Amino acid sequence: MTTQPSRQPAPADPHADLARVAESTERLLHTVAGLDPSAVAEPSALPGWTRGHLLAHLARNADSLVNLVESARTGTDIPQYASEDAREEGIQQGAGRPLDEQLADLRASAARLAEAAGTLPEAAWQVQLKHRHGYTFPATDLPWKRLAELEYHHVDLAVGYTAAHWPAEFAAAEFDKLATRFATLDGLPALQLVAEDTGAEALLGPADRSDAAELRIEGPIRALTAWLSGRSDGDGLQVHRDGGPLADPRTALPKLPPMG
Repeated sequence: MTTQPSRQPAPADPHADLARVAESTERLLHTVAGLDPSAVAEPSALPGWTRGHLLAHLARNADSLVNLVESARTGTDIPQYASEDAREEGIQQGAGRPLDEQLADLRASAARLAEAAGTLPEAAWQVQLKHRHGYTFPATDLPWKRLAELEYHHVDLAVGYTAAHWPAEFAAAEFDKLATRFATLDGLPALQLVAEDTGAEALLGPADRSDAAELRIEGPIRALTAWLSGRSDGDGLQVHRDGGPLADPRTALPKLPPMG
């Protein structure tokens, strides 16, 4: 067994990822357009947030990424958000709007991002950008970051779009990223993850663990990624201890930290 996910991450292809973003955006817009107007004020799957909060967040996230695209284009350090307070205020102010306004905002902000990113010169994709949390990343990663916002929060809307609807390549790539993030996480038992449909494997847990995993967790790649990302309590997974399956796998799965 290896201590890292079995696949090495491929170099980011921003143009291919922008196409994925466009498809994901259309799926989200289709879902939102089909909602009952009253659904906007109902709770989402994120504690303390209504669906309106989530939709406002997605619109403002698109605009924040336009700021980063412009940073790459101009070489000027433009903050993703003016401040954390401004980010929170934008979400709170937008949360209570009616469905038609939410939908129009989502569509318009997505179009602004698509236009800005679609006309970015090739050289600018190599520029290092600063995330709102302070770390830097290449502009080539920006489209995938938007894709992750769309796919995870589409599930968080809790209106029928689930991890089972994720594109397979999205689930596989996020499995690799999340497994790498948690690979040496203290406080976890030694876990072996096995994607039965793709063959991907990973070990999670303390850096000084032995080769023997305490738990072997098996399931489809989408179910594993849903659990790693906090979008599932383990539905669709099988957990083995000492070579035998557990009657209720969900009670054995350890609590993972939030994605952040």
